[in-house]
Amino acid sequence: MQAITVRDREAGVRGLTLEDLPHPHTAENDVIVHVHAAGFTRGELDWPATWTDRAGHDRTPSVPGHEVSGVVAELGFGTTGLTVGQRVFGLTDWARNGSLAEYVAVEARNLAPLPADVDHTVAAALPISGLTAWQGLFDHARLATGQSVLIHGAAGAVGSIAVQLAVEAGARVIGAGRSADRETVLELGAHAFLDLEADRFEEAGQVDVVFDVIGGEILDRSATLVRPGGTLVTIAQPPTVRPDDGQAVFFVVEPDRARLADLAQRVRDGRLRVRVGAVRPLAEAVAAFTKRERGRGRTIIRVAEDRA
Repeated sequence: MQAITVRDREAGVRGLTLEDLPHPHTAENDVIVHVHAAGFTRGELDWPATWTDRAGHDRTPSVPGHEVSGVVAELGFGTTGLTVGQRVFGLTDWARNGSLAEYVAVEARNLAPLPADVDHTVAAALPISGLTAWQGLFDHARLATGQSVLIHGAAGAVGSIAVQLAVEAGARVIGAGRSADRETVLELGAHAFLDLEADRFEEAGQVDVVFDVIGGEILDRSATLVRPGGTLVTIAQPPTVRPDDGQAVFFVVEPDRARLADLAQRVRDGRLRVRVGAVRPLAEAVAAFTKRERGRGRTIIRVAEDRA
């Protein structure tokens, strides 16, 4: 099969190449997915798990990409809950080969059924962003109806979904970002916009929850905006400044089959919009990895087409 691989940690994105690899083998409770579309995170070449397995052993050549949408091609021993030919989407394991390939082995529990009327390119943009947004808002920050939340990076992949989920939950949502993001964030349903390039943080007022995807100075300054008993939650880095009378949480997204199915249903119902930008073939995945596309939305790699 063809796959995007990387072998040299020092080379980084310059070391990405398209090559032939052996067909993956299933472990117990695995499935082989025939990949139709894949999502990737540009920073993943800096993750330790990209280069070593769970035991710390070198696992290059490594296939990046950890969001997948496709069709089950093969079941491993003991696998239940999925069938050959079924449309699925979800997360691949951080310490195993990923989705920028024609086929990938995935634990069945990390995949959810994909409705026939949700396109694979949309599904491939949903797992990390959708699960991160949900887990940050509701599992970690316990956002509730009537509360207020400030969402940094509100026009981005995670932030745009977080805005929509928080609005639907009945929270007052302040979306923060660059001045060019204002219209997009307000169209997503945010009640107010904080311009990180021009506005003072204090203009946001205190909120019950701050959801940060940026880190650095933005994360540090956000601690003062959390009202007593509130939560600062981030995926960027462990916080060094904590709210005076609240909690600070750093987390890494976890697979969740039931939540993925719920998110897919929201997409079907029109209650959730996933911002897909450019769609490129696997042969152009290296170029897509190394430069940002103009416009808005995630760049997705289309690996195979649906059969009529």
